[in-house]
Amino acid sequence: MKKSTTIISTLLLLVAIGFCQLSYGQSVLSPDDLLNLEGTSTHDLKPDGSELIYSVYTPRNANEEPGSAHRKYYRMDLTTKESVPLFEEGLKGGSPHYNPDGSLICFTHKKDGESTQVWAIPAAGGDMIQLTQAENGVKFYRWQPDGKGIAYLSSEPKTEREKELRKRGYDFIFYEENLKINQLFLTTLDSEFQFISNKQLLEGTHIWNFEFSPDGQWLAFTTSEKNLIDYRYMFRKLQILDIASDKIIKDVGNAGKLGNYVFNFDGSALAYASALNINDHAVSQAFTYSIKDEEITNLTPENFRGHVSWVGWKNNKEILCYSGEGVYPKLSTIKIKNGKRNILLDARDQGIIFGQPLFTEDLKHFVFTGSTPKDPSNIYSWTGEGLLQKLTNLNPQVSERLLGEQEIIQFKARDGKEIEGILIKPVGYNNQETYPLVLYVHGGPESHHSNGWLSRYSTPGQVMAGKGYMVAYLNYRASSGYGVEFAMEGFMDPAGKEFDDLADGIDYLVAQKGADKERVGMAGGSYGGYASAWFATYYTQYVKAVCMFVGISDLISKRGTTDIAYEEMLVHSGKPLEEQWQMNLERSPIYWAHQSKTATLIYGGAADPRVHPGQSLELHRRMKMNDHPAVRLVQYPGEGHGNRKQVGRIDVLYRQMAWLDWYVKDLKPLSGPMPPLDISDQYGLDW
Repeated sequence: MKKSTTIISTLLLLVAIGFCQLSYGQSVLSPDDLLNLEGTSTHDLKPDGSELIYSVYTPRNANEEPGSAHRKYYRMDLTTKESVPLFEEGLKGGSPHYNPDGSLICFTHKKDGESTQVWAIPAAGGDMIQLTQAENGVKFYRWQPDGKGIAYLSSEPKTEREKELRKRGYDFIFYEENLKINQLFLTTLDSEFQFISNKQLLEGTHIWNFEFSPDGQWLAFTTSEKNLIDYRYMFRKLQILDIASDKIIKDVGNAGKLGNYVFNFDGSALAYASALNINDHAVSQAFTYSIKDEEITNLTPENFRGHVSWVGWKNNKEILCYSGEGVYPKLSTIKIKNGKRNILLDARDQGIIFGQPLFTEDLKHFVFTGSTPKDPSNIYSWTGEGLLQKLTNLNPQVSERLLGEQEIIQFKARDGKEIEGILIKPVGYNNQETYPLVLYVHGGPESHHSNGWLSRYSTPGQVMAGKGYMVAYLNYRASSGYGVEFAMEGFMDPAGKEFDDLADGIDYLVAQKGADKERVGMAGGSYGGYASAWFATYYTQYVKAVCMFVGISDLISKRGTTDIAYEEMLVHSGKPLEEQWQMNLERSPIYWAHQSKTATLIYGGAADPRVHPGQSLELHRRMKMNDHPAVRLVQYPGEGHGNRKQVGRIDVLYRQMAWLDWYVKDLKPLSGPMPPLDISDQYGLDW
């Protein structure tokens, strides 16, 4: 009786979907739809709040020259909501900002055969003006608050001897030695914005970035001993320079990972976002530093169940902070005197996952990027009260697609800890049916999923929902967004509670949501690739197939080949490798590869400095040497830790879907033929 009812319900559902498509012309989100979605970024607000500079990213199509998405900059009048291109056709500019009084729009630009300089165009219209004359080009710049000059960073140039040696073929690589630093310069301009002079500050010091005090007297900057990404992550020191004397007057004394930093309105204090300590794996706290008293104060609420990732100032007595709290971000104020927190904007109430804000000093004009479960990317404004107002209308075609319903889920792990995540139900979901399940696992693990648009080329949730899959994104132990204590549960315990949570999540989805226990797949990149490899080997009984993207398979060799070895040791492993040989071996998927019964697709960039391509080679070799019948390795030339070019993104999307369909949805036998190797007929190429 139940079977008959189920069949009738299914038929009625199919008829209903067909009627809906027939009546409204709707269809599910296709792979091509996903690959063509546009994205947006905000860059600067005019000081009076009347205008916004933003950019739109448009993906390249399959037949274009390989490369990253096209980027076009715009100016939007925030009264009329009308936008015009910022640059003339053919002009390639970047890093646009208004000068302090809003009369100029400045940007970086590289003329043919010349180095990158800061240029400007009058906001009211007119010819371009070159503002800097940097011998070796400009990498980062900021206006002096009085508008009389620009400070910028430029790479230390090669010596004539180095140039000659390179010309003669003696350009050897001295690994992590002979590094060039970022030098700091100050360009002075006249009242017509013409170049007067150039002065180098802090000679011999490597600078990562900097910010002026409001009166222009001081410059806060970050520095480290070496120009290495590992040092940028872990060892940046926040210091304050007196510009007139070119002397460092304060060393703030921050520890661990560092986010943004900014002076208050009278220059008496700095606010900065930072890790709690050297072992905290992410920026999580809001600090202030009193310049007079040389005191650091942590304003983060006690036992805060979230991560602060950005800070600003409301006034000299209150800071602003942006925090991820579970699957929703919040914008809050915190009083300096008593630490009292007030939530200004909650994404749960708005229904929009907004990003870090741009805002005017009077706090009457805010601008954010944002997404929703049904809207990939747009720009929103806010007046400080009420609802966010949508300013752009990117990707209107998505509203014409049938999307899977997205809901927040919570379940208890085996030790009783509550874990949160997001579930995308299959299009046409019926709670009386069972469905194939795919878990998309985030990287880091210092990251988390928010309840906005989740579908990307490597994690195509809504495309899979349109193909009849249930799709889960879980914020497992060690994710950010749930407080430092939750995040630290992964410290010195790789693939422990973190990935047990994923196994428990599968059990929950099978028991409570209708996932088919016999048809489960997993995919993820970086640490999510590590999870995928772990489930292909140690937890092989849980999944029929995995897709491991730039993932870890051998913790021992990973620690010896990554470009962030100190970061890995200080915030993840906790001890030197010499004290953890056996534990690292046993927490490596290669150690368990011999028992794998899971179809394993391995793919990633052939030039990845973060997770060396050897990690993929090792797992592939161990599986092959154990006669695994369904393992494949694909590498993308020139790509690093994630694919930048459209050609690799197209292949990842279609290859992953084919792999999961083959082994999860269609349950093809592990011992049979693998999916076709050549899938170029799906790329959309013109032949």
